[in-house]
Amino acid sequence: MTSQRYDVVVIGAGPAGYIAAIRAAQLGLKVACAEKWTNPKGDGVLGGTCLNVGCIPSKALLASSEKYEEALHHLGEHGIAVSGAQLDLAKMQARKDGIVGRMTKGIEFLFKKNKIDWLKGHARFVGSQADTYALEVQGADAKAASTSVLADHVIIATGSRARHLPGIAVDNTVVCDNEGALALTEVPKRLGVIGAGVIGLELGSVWRRLGASVTVLEALPNFLGACDDAVSKEALKLFGKQGLAIHLGAQIGEVKVSKKGVSIAWTNAKGEAQTLDVDRLIVSVGRVPNTDGLGLDAVGLQADARGFIPVDDQCRTVLPRVYAVGDVVRGPMLAHKGEDEGVMVAELIAGQHAHIDYNAIPWVIYTSPEIAWVGSTEQQLKAKGRAYKSGQFPFMANGRALGMQASDGFVKVLADAVTDEILGVHVIGHNASDLIAEAVVAMEFKAASEDIARICHPHPSMSEVMREAALAVDKRALNM
Repeated sequence: MTSQRYDVVVIGAGPAGYIAAIRAAQLGLKVACAEKWTNPKGDGVLGGTCLNVGCIPSKALLASSEKYEEALHHLGEHGIAVSGAQLDLAKMQARKDGIVGRMTKGIEFLFKKNKIDWLKGHARFVGSQADTYALEVQGADAKAASTSVLADHVIIATGSRARHLPGIAVDNTVVCDNEGALALTEVPKRLGVIGAGVIGLELGSVWRRLGASVTVLEALPNFLGACDDAVSKEALKLFGKQGLAIHLGAQIGEVKVSKKGVSIAWTNAKGEAQTLDVDRLIVSVGRVPNTDGLGLDAVGLQADARGFIPVDDQCRTVLPRVYAVGDVVRGPMLAHKGEDEGVMVAELIAGQHAHIDYNAIPWVIYTSPEIAWVGSTEQQLKAKGRAYKSGQFPFMANGRALGMQASDGFVKVLADAVTDEILGVHVIGHNASDLIAEAVVAMEFKAASEDIARICHPHPSMSEVMREAALAVDKRALNM
């Protein structure tokens, strides 16, 4: 029996994979995409971690929990009296699941629209010939027959999974990673979070707003070390005021699970022994690439010691016509970074010229207030010995922010001391995830802070703070 042959086979249908498949199909290539993910009903679904148990469901719960907290504590300041507000967690979770279902069905529609074959199951390399790679796709049901396909080009986009700590068994009921933390059926009275990274802060914020007492234990001595120092200090202050108890320099010892909950032995930054007793525990200590079981050795490809697949700046592996994108390669584990890599690779395969400016990829933390940045932090510029100037402007001096009860935070712009080229922009504030896009565009076009300062921004709007921060670079902010 002759195996079906494709111009491109994509392994994995998360954001990096499904976008790569769609772009390749748009360019006239014959494309298949292998994906083994199934939903709780056992049905195959597209979208990977991001759509099913990551970006999309977490943002749905963040939005719902923020509205709940607003109704309980903040509408009174607007002259709106609310009494008897009650939480229906089952309905909130159902709303989240409905959004996930709608999004995954949307990708399925796009596959049909672009004539992409969905190979349901786990794909692995089984060999190669002069101009093709042979892959086997095993169905989600181990009893199902496997499918053999040939590919002229292969894009590995298998994503990542939650990193677990040795000695701490994750059952996603009492001790949870991101999957279990998104599916809790009741609000725990006491919630522990190991790890004060993006996922830990976002999920900790969800359950704090819904009524949990949340304690976050972070091993590193610095809070949000990837952020600009000014932003991380402001975030730590604001999150503490909200009720998140964050302990830095915490070293985790023995973790015991019983019918009463979870007991965590830990040592604080002073070396003092502590015990934290909680009803539920979220382990959020990073992610590891999904490169196991891909049959890489069958074609002479190897992952590095951490499980990542080595690639060049255009996501080429050491093998001809084999690429890897998204969470399985170097760089930040960000869905939009993976999407851009998927587009780049599809266009390269089609013979086009494509590249990514990795310095212009934005980062976002969807807490309240949100945190977003692009480019260099002030501490990075100092370490490089780069001469720079800085401008910062607070949301509390912005009329739109005051009217929206969103006056926390600021925008900070860093520019070259001589050329004025924008080197980094950092935002902590309401809708920072949207505001940062202006800075990304500016950096892609090598703009100067003066360029943003000279552009007319709508009034009143939150975006005016971006302009004022740019003006502040030359110490000429107009409203401060």
